[in-house]
Amino acid sequence: MDQLSTKHLLGIKDLTEQDLQLIFSTADHFKEVINRPIKKVPSLRDITIANVFFENSTRTRLSFELAQKRLSADVINFAASNSSVKKGETLLDTVNNILSMKVDMIVMRHSSPGAPHFLAKHIDAHVVNAGDGTHEHPTQALLDTFSIRRQLGDVAGKKVVIVGDILHSRVALSNIFALKKLGAEVMVCGPSTLIPKYIDTLGVKVSHNVKEALAWCDVANVLRIQLERQQIKYFPSLREYSTYFGVNKQILDELDKEIVIMHPGPINRGVELSSDVADADNAIILDQVENGVAIRMAVIYLLAGGTAA
Repeated sequence: MDQLSTKHLLGIKDLTEQDLQLIFSTADHFKEVINRPIKKVPSLRDITIANVFFENSTRTRLSFELAQKRLSADVINFAASNSSVKKGETLLDTVNNILSMKVDMIVMRHSSPGAPHFLAKHIDAHVVNAGDGTHEHPTQALLDTFSIRRQLGDVAGKKVVIVGDILHSRVALSNIFALKKLGAEVMVCGPSTLIPKYIDTLGVKVSHNVKEALAWCDVANVLRIQLERQQIKYFPSLREYSTYFGVNKQILDELDKEIVIMHPGPINRGVELSSDVADADNAIILDQVENGVAIRMAVIYLLAGGTAA
């Protein structure tokens, strides 16, 4: 039966390879839908979804909301910054109040690692993790691997380097789990202060030389420096980081091949990527955004009990 093996999407760690392939094949179908003149399907007319964001987000929240509306679900948006959380209400009380409005699914972003897992243990609704602290961001990893699959035909056997702030990135961890499950080779590259000590236990290569890493890979997924999560300085300056780890056209022109450039956004232009690289033909950054809607449609549809199209 073509259904997910799990009731929630809490992390890539909990998914099987069959789950990943089912999500991808469903997203292929929805990608066709969102490129039609009429972009909506009535699949989830009887489902109500709450987007509960305790952290700021533009791309992810808009992408989820658009995916939900494309599926004809009823959507309510909750931002903690102007809610009773500010008055001291607990996470569980907040969510139970939302659920009492007969909500079927919660999409949650929270600054505390494990918050969606805690929620999933205490409520009956489906829970989708839209990013928990520095832990996981499963739908971003799904859309990244889906984008590689669409661009290169398959993920298995491809060499993917993740460049940048690995230490503070939930995108990096989810991507490593997804890429490894799908048979890719993975390398992380960045200053030693931004590479976590446990990284070698995940079966990835480590490099501190961006030119060597780019020469090795088929795909470079370049991450943003997350200054808002850094309580101490991990490198002298953004200018110095850009000099040693920034990806620019000159470095790419020196390679004897063309590689695929990815970025989860938002881009700090001139820091991790130069503008001519971000806007180049081999950069699939805007494809990732479009694919994100299709992937989130697939995840929501399958969790709500839909079967593969």
